[in-house]
Amino acid sequence: MQNIKSSVELKNAILLLEIDRSIKEQLLKDQFHVIYESVRPINIIKNTIKDITSSPILSENLLGSMIGLATGFISKKIVVGSSGNIFKKLLGSVIQFGVTNVVSNHNDTIKIISQSIVKHFFRKKESANQ
Repeated sequence: MQNIKSSVELKNAILLLEIDRSIKEQLLKDQFHVIYESVRPINIIKNTIKDITSSPILSENLLGSMIGLATGFISKKIVVGSSGNIFKKLLGSVIQFGVTNVVSNHNDTIKIISQSIVKHFFRKKESANQ
């Protein structure tokens, strides 16, 4: 900093320092707001979901697991139905567990097989229409 020799220079230096302080204060407030928004629980959850959905490997594994759980649940409902029999319920739970594991562990194979079945049916319809 320069040596101040008059009151005018002193006033100018004070004015410059006040302007500098107000700019730094505004930057600090802006940075605090950014940090506050980033640590809010809802934003943490949104960012986590965004990261999960943007990752193709993780989203594919998640999708396979969800399909496995859904098919296991549906298979249990088919076997048990509205029965109150404890043995049917136990059998339904075992089947649900087995179907869920098979579908979630072999979802790529199931996807390929289902695609080939769909293509096979569409070929038959196309050949029948021609």
